[in-house]
Amino acid sequence: MDTEKPGELSKTTARLGTEPLRKLLFRLSVPSMVSMIAMSLYFLADTFWLGRLSYQAIAAVTIIFPFYIVVFAVGYGSGVGANALASRRFGERDVEATNRVAGQAFPLSVFFGAIFIVASVFFGRQIVAILGATPDIVDLTLDYLFFFGWGIPFILFRVITRNIFQAAGDAMKPMIFTVVSSVANAVLDPFLIFGWGPFPEMGIGGAGLATTISGGLACALSCYYLLRRQSLYRVRLRHLKPDLAIIGQIYRVGLPSMLMDLTEAGIFLVFNRIVAGFGSLALAALGVAARIADLAFIPVVGVAHALLPIVGFCLGARLWERLWSAVRQGSAIVAVVLGVASIFLAIFAPRVIAIFNDTPELLEIAVPGMRIFISALFLVGPTIMFIITFQGLSKGWTATALSLVRQLAFLLPTLIILPRFLGLTGVWLSLPISDVGGAIVTGLWLYREYRLQKRSGIWYEAPAIGSVVDPVPGEKPPVDL
Repeated sequence: MDTEKPGELSKTTARLGTEPLRKLLFRLSVPSMVSMIAMSLYFLADTFWLGRLSYQAIAAVTIIFPFYIVVFAVGYGSGVGANALASRRFGERDVEATNRVAGQAFPLSVFFGAIFIVASVFFGRQIVAILGATPDIVDLTLDYLFFFGWGIPFILFRVITRNIFQAAGDAMKPMIFTVVSSVANAVLDPFLIFGWGPFPEMGIGGAGLATTISGGLACALSCYYLLRRQSLYRVRLRHLKPDLAIIGQIYRVGLPSMLMDLTEAGIFLVFNRIVAGFGSLALAALGVAARIADLAFIPVVGVAHALLPIVGFCLGARLWERLWSAVRQGSAIVAVVLGVASIFLAIFAPRVIAIFNDTPELLEIAVPGMRIFISALFLVGPTIMFIITFQGLSKGWTATALSLVRQLAFLLPTLIILPRFLGLTGVWLSLPISDVGGAIVTGLWLYREYRLQKRSGIWYEAPAIGSVVDPVPGEKPPVDL
């Protein structure tokens, strides 16, 4: 572990401003991509084993997905705000301030976690009704929600601390914790669902309990790493006290991101309710196809997690050319990768979907549906990079507005109108249409931001003192690509 004097940056953190960008993006994004693979393993394991129960079980976990997005929105919004604030403080060489930011992960997780436990455990039936569960999956959804709800504080803490670690340029530990959690979940799933060995047969509730247990394991590892001085932070008990000033700064950036994801949850709720109108078989088809398509987003999430601390650090260090070069390279990478992934999934859709459930009726719906909604997937990656850039620039409200343009100006209207004329095909078509519209608007607005920065004169300011360090011994001097 790097050691540093007070006010000095570790070599790991300083590399955010010096390491060649392609190498830096790769180094920071690979651990995040491994983490996403692990998270995908969690979703795929649930889908695989629940598919052995029935397609109704898959439909039940699909209908509850908007609720999961709400949970993730709170955690991710808090984490993005903490990430942007901590990385900026690192760029300003204020290491002590980063400890105060990191300490807020504890009170935030407890506060929001308690709210979600009460909602999912005591108001589950009302939530299921709002989600639009069809009568044949109501009880299944309630069973899953009950056991899943107890683990929500663990999810929140894991998501927030993952962003905090990444703000210091440390992407390895969050990756390890996520892998451990996902492997534990995948192993526990069949034992708790089917009652293997000494375990009780819990059905779909076993999948929810497996998620809670594995999430608790990841939470414990993150807590140990943060408090035992194994990380670049030096968090002490005084840092764990709620600090309203810091929390306000966190949500100045994080709240817009949270609202952006909450809007996505609302859109997904509408999406689910419209699909539910075609029956639980259509919901199951959506669930399977969406889980598979999520695999294509792994590089996007990885590069996004890499880009955010780079932008935040470069903002604090006033390294403007490096900042925009990182945005360009990250956007190009995800566009190419998503294009290749889309072609692959379109060709092999029948075989991939059949792995989870080979019911002919389900394949008839899921295969064309997945092919349609991934047709413009290559545009989604750059759009996300553009929004992440505004978050790193501490312009969270701008990021939210641009996301809402895609959701409200393009997706929601097409989602409401097209199914009336094209049925379920109209539901699938609404996604690529919104992807194209969102990419155009977001790209133009980011280019406007770039031009405004250049005209403002800030590019001619000197970089912050200490933002560039000497090369690591044995390495060549960094060259900005």
